[in-house]
Amino acid sequence: MFEYELLQLEHKHLRRRLLRVDSAQGPWATVGGRKVLLMCSNDYLGLASHPELKEAACVAMEQYGFGSGASRLVSGNSALHEELEERLASFKGAESAILFNSGYAANAGIIPAVAGETDAVFSDSLNHASIIDGCRLSRASVHVFRHKDVNHLESLLRKSDAVRRRLIVTDGVFSMDGDIAPLPELVSLAEKYEAMVMVDDAHATGVLGKNGRGTAEHFGLQGRVHIQMGTLGKAFGSFGAYAAGDRNLIEYLVNTSRSFLFSTALPPAVCAASLSAINIVESQPGLMMKLWKNRSRLVDGLKALGISTGRSETPIIPVIIGDNDKALKASARILDEGLFAPAIRPPTVPVGTARIRTTVTAAHSDNDIDRALEIFRTMKEEGFFSNERT
Repeated sequence: MFEYELLQLEHKHLRRRLLRVDSAQGPWATVGGRKVLLMCSNDYLGLASHPELKEAACVAMEQYGFGSGASRLVSGNSALHEELEERLASFKGAESAILFNSGYAANAGIIPAVAGETDAVFSDSLNHASIIDGCRLSRASVHVFRHKDVNHLESLLRKSDAVRRRLIVTDGVFSMDGDIAPLPELVSLAEKYEAMVMVDDAHATGVLGKNGRGTAEHFGLQGRVHIQMGTLGKAFGSFGAYAAGDRNLIEYLVNTSRSFLFSTALPPAVCAASLSAINIVESQPGLMMKLWKNRSRLVDGLKALGISTGRSETPIIPVIIGDNDKALKASARILDEGLFAPAIRPPTVPVGTARIRTTVTAAHSDNDIDRALEIFRTMKEEGFFSNERT
């Protein structure tokens, strides 16, 4: 069973295989038994292996054990869950917050809860798969607007008269291209057409904004975004996700979001680690400064080599190759040279835009980035990036 489907994936160069990482996350990692430069992790601030997070988790395990035992509405709720929600609400400048077990679970639970059969959802064409699936689960009328095209969005909003509620949903930072949503224009349209705005800040939390509070802070739009969703497993180095908004919204999600209602709660130790991460982000702004310094060093170096980084505005830096097979070969060649950055292919990205998706973190040194640039120089000379796209 499924042999034919697997052969079809193989033929299209779309079959995926797991590579095992046998070390902690960091600028270097052990992959396939070799120590390699890790430039694909979303551990943007280098907190995944931070001693304070590990200590906080261990202390929590001594008190609570590891597993939470049940959903939050049964016996899985703890003081740490509630404290983390309070801290996240404060961090995001919102009245309240709710925890989810992953970013996927958050989007798959939030969108169907706030939008139903009599509503309309407006979604950017390059939104994350979890947003796409959340829209499908909602059974609302779904309108996909061209990537960051606010004129197209307005034309769709203008036609959506006979609906109860309108929801505009977008990634804050788009996970494959590294560009930033035009949030000011989206908020203005939402206010004009009486729509709600939901921003997925998975790749913006701890990255964008003066204090790392995400896309709304980046644009000075605190208080004008109805739902700020984000994750704890990227810049915060922990695990899980959240949504922040007004008290009524969050209480409504507690009562109606199926991925919250019917999931065992996050382990208390994970909540403790996340609280420690928030403390670090708030007290050590130098981490974000180092992240952006590293981003500039890599992007400037790639551009000097004549290698396009597409639309990137953030520490997500794609090198577009186009062809699936060529992207796979490029990724394998890079790994041979000691750099781990897998090929990203459809359906994760649009057809014809297969790429090497690189990321930098605050933990990378100048020498690490220079080594990556040496490897990309070699790849350029071997013809892998001869047909770059912008």
